[in-house]
Amino acid sequence: MSNQLISYTASLSTDLTYGNMMDYYSTNPGPIDDSILYDQDKHVSAAVWEGQERGALRCHEHTSKLDRWLLTDKQIELVKRAGFGYLRLIPAISLDNPLISALVERWRKETNTFHMTVGEMTITLEDVAYLLGLRIDGEPVIGVTYTACDSVCVKYLGKSPDSGYTSGGMVKLSWLKEAFSVCPQDASAEEVKCHTRAYLLYLIGSTIFSTTTGNKVPVMYLPLFEDFDEAGKYAWGAASLSFLYRALGNASLRSQSTISGCLTLLQCWSYYHLNVGRPKLHHDPIHECFPFVLRWKGKHSGPTSNRDVVFYRKALDSLKPADVDWCPYANISHTVIPEDILKQLILGRSKTMLICFDKAERHLPDRCLRQFGMHQTVPEDVQRWERKTRGVDGGVDLSGKMETELSEWANRRFHIVEAEEDLDEGEYMSWYLRITRRMVGRPIPISSEFQRMTAALRDIAEIADTLSTHGMEDQQIQSVTRIRYIAHECLRDHAGSSALLLTNSEDEIGKKSRGKERVRRRSTGKRRRKEDLDDLYTPSFHTQSHFYPSASNHNDDGEEQVFSSMIKEEQRCVWGCGVELWCSLLKGLIPPVLNEPAISSAMFKQETTQLPRAIHTILARQRVMLQGTAMSPTPANL
Repeated sequence: MSNQLISYTASLSTDLTYGNMMDYYSTNPGPIDDSILYDQDKHVSAAVWEGQERGALRCHEHTSKLDRWLLTDKQIELVKRAGFGYLRLIPAISLDNPLISALVERWRKETNTFHMTVGEMTITLEDVAYLLGLRIDGEPVIGVTYTACDSVCVKYLGKSPDSGYTSGGMVKLSWLKEAFSVCPQDASAEEVKCHTRAYLLYLIGSTIFSTTTGNKVPVMYLPLFEDFDEAGKYAWGAASLSFLYRALGNASLRSQSTISGCLTLLQCWSYYHLNVGRPKLHHDPIHECFPFVLRWKGKHSGPTSNRDVVFYRKALDSLKPADVDWCPYANISHTVIPEDILKQLILGRSKTMLICFDKAERHLPDRCLRQFGMHQTVPEDVQRWERKTRGVDGGVDLSGKMETELSEWANRRFHIVEAEEDLDEGEYMSWYLRITRRMVGRPIPISSEFQRMTAALRDIAEIADTLSTHGMEDQQIQSVTRIRYIAHECLRDHAGSSALLLTNSEDEIGKKSRGKERVRRRSTGKRRRKEDLDDLYTPSFHTQSHFYPSASNHNDDGEEQVFSSMIKEEQRCVWGCGVELWCSLLKGLIPPVLNEPAISSAMFKQETTQLPRAIHTILARQRVMLQGTAMSPTPANL
């Protein structure tokens, strides 16, 4: 790096405040110093910045079918001895593909960490132990590779699948379930073992080692289950994290569209650490349970269709320190954690190599010290390593090809990261802002967003002026009157502001000319509860946030989403408070009107066919404009 660049980056760290650093990143998202994130051109964030949206990733995990296996008591005992007594309890959580996709956009394979606005974060061995209950200490998961299934299946399962169920050294999960999901009551001891090995292969192939094929699992894991007690000595948790690291790294490349690995681990890690996309539980969280992934089992408000990748990208681009829980397990009683798991937790701070057959990935807790209650310092440079891939020849023992990686794992307890004295993290953040990719989504000028908000407000005013009050109750008529008054007052107050003027409705950012649209009305069904209307927490945003172009910001129905953001303080009182008020009015008004039996379907159609597309979305989703006002949506004001 030239002396000129060194001088320039040094001046940035001292001369730029946080606010004007944000302005700088509106045109240059980083990294300024590419010595750490040297593969930026290959990363998906580069494609997003260039306007190349890939949408949500296809997520491959199959926890929904695990309960179809009818295990006997003898099988459950063998599963526990093999080290999977807790993993078999993993709940069938619906994956939030857009959230996972947005997290992947923040993942960097150069450091095996998420590069967030507040610093680096990652999934550690400690997280794996807490969330999945898997061993993070023990023998490395490594062995012999196979390019055919017949011989190994006959040896360990007692039968081999037809050719239609195999592909190279992989077998279809469907065959395992069809052939072994029910163990006969009169089965011999060997038959019980074969059925249990099939279940274990299905379990890991559906969760921690799920592949991008979507329906197959390598048979190379079967020999590790020959002896169930020996299987229980392997560091399955470390192997699962190595597998997930590799999957995240692959998915972060701009050319990829799928992701595999234990995505339940990834999603629940996010739920615990980030106030982004976290569901509201409709029951008291079960703290007295283990593993901690079970907290998210049961009824809760899950993701809704209007949360796409761009929504979560915006949230992560605007993440604040208050939106991060660095140590989410601190207040959970450790009395529910098994003693053998507690003894292994120190390895959460081990700077070591994680191994899963050909996949060797660095575990770098020194880059995420705040996740262990420590102050973050500038970490050491990451030593680059070769990411090996499995060879095509069968019968290859990978132990002989990964001696260096195995040596690092063997010395894992000699490389525990320790806390330093209390330090000012300003130096770290100054360094971090130079080496990170600060923004993923490309911002647009604030004035453009004001134009969109003003246009939507004008549409609301027009609706209020022309809305028929036939069949409404007195209270609803009063609400319409108040909405009309507030909307016109807001527009009048800002009529002289050049930032809010529109030439015509077709000039709005991302707005396309469309004809009349049909709106379907649900004639039956229960009204949604108030807590169901806003079922996901959303983080508060930086005072000087940036906005996203809405051209690519549509859900599956093509409806435009309106994103929350902060606006200038001097414009907040008149605009924000007024908008918030009529938003609250609309939230109370619209559901009764749409569900009023006295209003016929024909009348509803007549009233709604004139609604512009953006307002359509607002009414249909009952979220109105709270996410486009000066007030950031939080559980308190939604």
